[in-house]
Amino acid sequence: MDILKWIVIGLAILNFGFMAFDGARGIMMGDYVRPKSGQYEGQLGPWVKAVRFVGIDPESAFMKITFLVWGLLGLAITVCFAMNLHWAWKGMLIMNIGSLWYLIPGTVFSAVQIILLVTMKFLK
Repeated sequence: MDILKWIVIGLAILNFGFMAFDGARGIMMGDYVRPKSGQYEGQLGPWVKAVRFVGIDPESAFMKITFLVWGLLGLAITVCFAMNLHWAWKGMLIMNIGSLWYLIPGTVFSAVQIILLVTMKFLK
């Protein structure tokens, strides 16, 4: 079961760490990380459609701050989960359910974490 926990932690660090980085970069540099070449050159990911659907401008300061805060909160809860704090499993589950909108990388990483977290709970 420890391996499942460390997979969850690794995926959470990748997912929430990138969200925090991208939000901070957006705030400091004025823009998110975007592909510099290829088919999707200069575009943001498909998460933009989900955000626009609820009426939020994906390039707004609000969205950049949301990315930064959500990422930092996710990283903090990940540390608590690694420390086996009794509430952190539930916190990780909530954060990952709340990250399913972050289409493609966040959705995949969060879905895998949700499955592993539930599996861990049943294996106890």
